[in-house]
Amino acid sequence: MDYILSILVFFPAIAGLLGFVIDKDSARVYGITVAAIEFFLSLWLWFSFDGSNAGMQFVELIAVIPDFGVNYYLGVDGISLFIILMTTMMTLIGIMSLSVKENVKNMIVTLLFLEMTMVGVFVSLDAIIFYLFWELSLVPMLYIVGAWGGPLRVYAAIKFFLYTFAGSLIMLVGMLFMAYTYHSLTGVWSFALTDWYALVLPVSYQMWLFAAFFIGFAIKVPMFPFHTWLPYAHGQAPTIGSVILAAVLLKMGTYGFVRFSLPLFPDASVFWITPIAVLSIIMVIYTAMVAYAQKDMKQVIAYSSVSHMGIVMLGIFAMNAEGIGGSVFQMLSHGIVSGALFMLVGVIYDRRHTKMMDEFGGIASIMPKYAVVFGIMLMASVGLPLTIGFVGEFLVLIGFYQVSPIMTILAGTSIIIGSVYMLSLFKKSFFGPVTKEENKNLKDLDAKETWSLVPLVAIVIWLGIYPKPILDPIDNSVKAMLNFMDEKAITQEAKDMIHVANSTKEAK
Repeated sequence: MDYILSILVFFPAIAGLLGFVIDKDSARVYGITVAAIEFFLSLWLWFSFDGSNAGMQFVELIAVIPDFGVNYYLGVDGISLFIILMTTMMTLIGIMSLSVKENVKNMIVTLLFLEMTMVGVFVSLDAIIFYLFWELSLVPMLYIVGAWGGPLRVYAAIKFFLYTFAGSLIMLVGMLFMAYTYHSLTGVWSFALTDWYALVLPVSYQMWLFAAFFIGFAIKVPMFPFHTWLPYAHGQAPTIGSVILAAVLLKMGTYGFVRFSLPLFPDASVFWITPIAVLSIIMVIYTAMVAYAQKDMKQVIAYSSVSHMGIVMLGIFAMNAEGIGGSVFQMLSHGIVSGALFMLVGVIYDRRHTKMMDEFGGIASIMPKYAVVFGIMLMASVGLPLTIGFVGEFLVLIGFYQVSPIMTILAGTSIIIGSVYMLSLFKKSFFGPVTKEENKNLKDLDAKETWSLVPLVAIVIWLGIYPKPILDPIDNSVKAMLNFMDEKAITQEAKDMIHVANSTKEAK
């Protein structure tokens, strides 16, 4: 277990390089095998993880550029553990359900390299290593959208790249200034997050640095008004691109807020709670209303994805264990449910080569298994109790209610609006008479699609009924982070808010 994290990071990349010499007819089986091994390695990581230990585990530290404090520094805690597990699981299921017909080998190799960068982001504890994996993740995704996407794929790919790359450059400036500040105070250079956590920065420094990190993370989430790249990327990406983008890549932004912004800048984080909450509520309500106006099934889910990420952001800035823990759980929930919904849209698109709702109707009687799975994922998306979607949203709303009851009520309208647009989609596409001749002979889920979707259905129900195995390790790490923020905060406002949050949690 000493090097389990390095194995998790680099095994997909090494296998991807070897994939170039694999026969193209064997590429799909090879990709599934590699992704399955990676998934089982992540399961091993979970089973070996001490859930009662709130600190970093499986730490690896190797000096890379000692003079400037750049280290190969990896570790996981309860916050990152399950995001890594979701990453490996969704990559495996995405490759299993892969419907690309052209250049399959290139797609498999690209996905394996993308998996390396995603896992690398979630295990990195050195800012430079984190930034390298963060930027490298753009390249495979750019290629997936640009090479296998729809008619506007080049425009969508370039817009995605420019938005996220521009934000990353501003974030890099913030990272360099943090290292310079650490050097000014201690006399040594360091990019290690654990070293940065020890710094107590003046509030004025925190404000500017928070802004630099905020832009990079907010674009990735994507927060309003930086969200306009996402519908294009989803709309033009192939199914596997949308699955990975929704399930994992968006979580890199929200994970960045939890790993960097909150513990590094507790006073600035508290100061900006209200503006960020306002932007999050706009995300929740505005994009939900836009989703209702869409006629394309994939665009409905794309805008729905932005709306749900607004809930995640709201929980992060609740500054209490319920909100942040619920937000991390909601990252997992959104990744699984939105990934499954994009897969389901891909299933019908492969059969009809259209995603427009008015081209369907009555297909529940033609594809009953497909309709049942779609219905379960739809209910999880709107937060039906006893599904995974309910747990995270409930905790987030409970957590933010302690901050602002009025804003929480406004955010809670997302459940109503989400139910409206999702049930509208379900009604238009699945019920009523079969009016299109092309729909009468549609095939139901085949074996490949069933094996890809059934595990997700099982997880959606299992974690909706019994989320404790996931919530406990998350809660331990979140409480430790809040205690640390409480000790580090300078302003009385921040101390009071974080202290009240911790006291409330401990009393419960």
